[in-house]
Amino acid sequence: MTFFESAALIGGQVLANWLVGIDVKKGVVPSSTASVFLSILGIICVSRGWTENPKMAFDDYRTSFFTYIFGDKRIWLLVLAQACLQFSIALFWILWAPTLVADGREVHLGLIFPSLLGARMLGSTVFPWLISGPSSFRTEDCLLYAFVVLGFVFSIIAYDYQEIGILVALFCLFHACVGLILPSLARLRTMYVPNELRGGMISLSLAPANAAILLFLLLRGFYRNIENAAMVAFAALGLFIAAGCMHVLKRWGKQPYQNWHKL
Repeated sequence: MTFFESAALIGGQVLANWLVGIDVKKGVVPSSTASVFLSILGIICVSRGWTENPKMAFDDYRTSFFTYIFGDKRIWLLVLAQACLQFSIALFWILWAPTLVADGREVHLGLIFPSLLGARMLGSTVFPWLISGPSSFRTEDCLLYAFVVLGFVFSIIAYDYQEIGILVALFCLFHACVGLILPSLARLRTMYVPNELRGGMISLSLAPANAAILLFLLLRGFYRNIENAAMVAFAALGLFIAAGCMHVLKRWGKQPYQNWHKL
């Protein structure tokens, strides 16, 4: 799903560029119209093709949700890690273009965008190699190292001015790690969260991430008392916290530990 999501985004960019190129005077109107049409088509396909029926009433769902989600500290660690990741991804898409074009630099953003998505596709293809085979890594270990790498990437971006080439390389490394982290977190959710409660768990993790994004947008755009570097540094801190969550989850987790040096 992570791989094809990135592929669909690249295809959407190609379609948007083609529609804008047909009539430049109309600007983004053709691409906006196409996005509305595709959204309606997607809603129709999902509503007609969805065959699964809810297996529990709302009261039963609420009871199960509070029992599993709020009663298991390991799920709270997953929620916190997911929230930190979602916050960093949202912050990246807000700041990546202003960071590249700072000081009046001329950059072809239309060429960099598919490169970032290609890096995410590459990271998602690495995931099956790491978790399968006799010398497979533990999922928590993969996430721990990936979150640490993301934290250092954001720290470098927040610390100092960088050239275009270095920034693009760091951005691609960020998305490659994101492509690895997303299916890894999904695998952990299958281990700790029942199937019917996973959507609620993801929504629970999105709530603090979206609230933090809204807060920083108000501080930066309205009050103007915080800089972009401080926002990126805060995201880096969140990623290091997510790495700590994975370390604790490894100690409390269900997955049996297997030392690959002894295989």
